[in-house]
This record gives sequence, structure tokens and C-alpha cells, in this order.
Amino acid sequence: MASARSSTPRTKPDHAPPAAGDSPRRGGRPSLSASAELSERILDAATHLFLAHGYGATSIEAVARRARVSKRTFYHRFENKPALFGAVVHRIILRLRPPADAPLLEGGDLESTLLGLARLILRAALSPSAIALHRLIVAEAARFPQLAEVVAAEGSTAEAIALIAGLLERATRAGSIASKDPIFAAQQFLHMIIAVPQRRAMGLGPAMAPDEVEAWARDVVDLFLNGCRGQERDAV
Repeated sequence: MASARSSTPRTKPDHAPPAAGDSPRRGGRPSLSASAELSERILDAATHLFLAHGYGATSIEAVARRARVSKRTFYHRFENKPALFGAVVHRIILRLRPPADAPLLEGGDLESTLLGLARLILRAALSPSAIALHRLIVAEAARFPQLAEVVAAEGSTAEAIALIAGLLERATRAGSIASKDPIFAAQQFLHMIIAVPQRRAMGLGPAMAPDEVEAWARDVVDLFLNGCRGQERDAV
């Protein structure tokens, strides 16, 4: 299967005769707003079909039919199915991100800041769309290994690790903890926060209630910081 060259929809003007639901202006060329609306409609259809039926069982024909567009309209916006999947993942992740002006690293001391980050991470990881996407990757990664690569390329895991690692590095310089490898420590923190709640949300055990999720975040932060402070004592 060809790999996606771009995870975002192309926006070339559509010169194809409109299918049902296409909204051309005079001359058959859709306005910018109509073109954007068509792309969103295709992504809505693709998101539903991918998450409901899986990657392998979703065809471009089915997406075009559900979106009520012609295949030519589809191919003016997405090169192939991997590119479409990349665009779907990109949009899901954008919608899970906190607002651009959210104060991610505010909260006073290190414990409060990590707790705030843990809450944001859990809120995103346990959202219905994130769980559905994770379930799709687990189910189909053996047949379509490039799916995990698309999620890794579009995902925010690397950004989260870099953000947490920077926080730990500054705390180490300030002497409040001792982290010999901030990147490794950040990776472990992220895994500790997400792994069990996400598995349970997928049906591998009872799903956590909101108060359990909050307690989990607090306990993980406490355990993680105790480990970092233990390293500090060992270093002394």
C-alpha cells in the first residue's frame, strides 16, 4: 500500500461535475468556503467509517458515497486512503489538544504543574475519539503497520515528552529533583499516567470513574516525584 505523502487535505479547486451535495458556483468551481465544507464532510464520513468499521474495511468508494461527493471530488482533496487516514488522525488530535493559550506549565511548584499536565493528558487519552482511534490501531496494526507510523507522526506524544522533559530538566538544575535522563523519565511518566486507565477504558477491566481518574493522577505524580527525589538522595 502506498504511504501518505501528506496528512492534510489538498485544497485544489474541483472542476468535476458536482455529485449530490456538491455546491459549485457559476462555472462549476466551488467557492473557498464550499470547498472547505466539502473537505470537512469527507473527513466526517471517513472518521465515522474508519472508527466504526476499521481501516481495511473502509474503501474510498464508501467514504465518497457517505460524504455524497464524486470520487473525482475526493481525489482533488486526498491523494489516497493513507493520506485520508492521516488527515483524519490529524484532525482528531487537533481537537484533543488544549487551547493554544492554555497555561500548560503554570501551577506553582513541580507537583502542581505535573498534576495539571496529568489531568490534561488523561482527559485527551480517555476521550471517546482517542479510545476509538487506539482500538483501531491495536486491531489493524499487524495488517497495516503504517497506521501506527501515521499516528506517531501526527500525534502529540513526542511533544508531551519534550514538554515534560524540559520541566524535569529545569527542576533538576534548581535542585528540587535529580533526573539523570529527563527524556527517559518523561517517557515513563507518560506511560504511568496513560497505560492502565486507557486499557480499562478499552474494556480490559472496569472503566475508571472520574474520581478514580483524579486519584490515579495524584498517585502517579506522587510516586513519580518520590522516585526522582530518591535519585537525588542516591546522588548525594
